[in-house]
Amino acid sequence: MENQHLIVGLGNPGDQYAHTRHNAGFMVADALAGRWRSKWTLEKKFNARIARGEFGGGRVILCQPQTYMNDSGEAVAAVMNFFKIGAARLMLVVDDADLPLGEIRLRERGGTGGHHGLESVEAHVGSPDYARQRIGIGRRDGAREITGHVLGTFGADEREILGKVLERAADQLESWLTGGTQKAMNQFNGPVAGPAPKE
Repeated sequence: MENQHLIVGLGNPGDQYAHTRHNAGFMVADALAGRWRSKWTLEKKFNARIARGEFGGGRVILCQPQTYMNDSGEAVAAVMNFFKIGAARLMLVVDDADLPLGEIRLRERGGTGGHHGLESVEAHVGSPDYARQRIGIGRRDGAREITGHVLGTFGADEREILGKVLERAADQLESWLTGGTQKAMNQFNGPVAGPAPKE
């Protein structure tokens, strides 16, 4: 379908990962599903959770791969192929340790930044030319070894700002759906504490 988009939040399945920093992508997808009152269903043929919604006059498919982060591309490619959605209508939402908590950054395309979920998607989609929204989770004292950090849960002092991040990230994705990448970048990229720039 011409006016159909796919928004994929990346994360790891299972209760033990549900509230970890690495699941920021899942959390943004959940925020959109909640806004649109879309219900998640487990689609075994994709190995993914899928929710269908409508926004801005078009249909939107929300996806949470259940493959674990490092194999996310398998589910993403399967969903894209089934629904005949090209890379131009794909949005990946991922955590980013190189951005501080409280900051979001949407880009029209780009590299993987060492993110294994993005690496898997690029390998299976066959192109880096898809939009991605990065959700800042920061690092602990600038450490390069961050496995424990990304798989850790958000602290009590982080949850208030996380709530604001999820709201702003959802706002940005709705802007992307109706106004395109450049508008969404100009309006919402940056820290949540600051006001959104005027058009």
